Amino acid sequence: MTQRPSRDSSDPPSAQDNPAEIDLTDDDILEAMHEIPGYLDITTMDFRAVYRLAHRHAIDRLFSGITAGRLMRREVSPLTPEIPLVEAIPSFVHQGLKSLPVVDGQRRVLGILTETDVLRWLGAETFLGLLARVIMDDSCIKSEQHHRPVGEFMTSPVVSVPLDAGLRELLAAFAGHPGRAMPVISADGRLAGLLLRKVFLSAYHPDRRSWV
Repeated sequence: MTQRPSRDSSDPPSAQDNPAEIDLTDDDILEAMHEIPGYLDITTMDFRAVYRLAHRHAIDRLFSGITAGRLMRREVSPLTPEIPLVEAIPSFVHQGLKSLPVVDGQRRVLGILTETDVLRWLGAETFLGLLARVIMDDSCIKSEQHHRPVGEFMTSPVVSVPLDAGLRELLAAFAGHPGRAMPVISADGRLAGLLLRKVFLSAYHPDRRSWV
């Protein structure tokens, strides 16, 4: 099962919706107005509204090229809920990922399995925590646990985004969950790729956008 972020990109702008917007105080605005020669027939509230709208337009212009489909990793081999843990973990390693979508036979996303899910299921908060347990007691992980199916401990529902999701929708989606990645869904509801949080943040950072 997948769920879309609840925030609608068509909502009116607010300080929270506009990325990196500085929250101006009345004193900031009045000081700025005093530096402009002549009489300004505008209130601090009007000035703030103009600033927010201008900032929103500038962000839309600067980041118009950012979409989930453009940033996502296309080469992803997903898991299925029946795969046992002993087969799922090597798939993480081979693909160099810490999150993998879980799909049905039609590549529709049912959930996502993360490194955190696996560690939590094994009774540890971190990899070092698990390693400490194993060092203290190498029998703490029972062999029968290796054969439990992925569907028992995957995260579901999972937050996903469509291929054409832009900056605001991606910000809302990543703000809605702590995971390192989320599935990208095609128009027919099937898995199209995986968007990594670190890739999105790199693209969102203006100093690192040359490669996008």
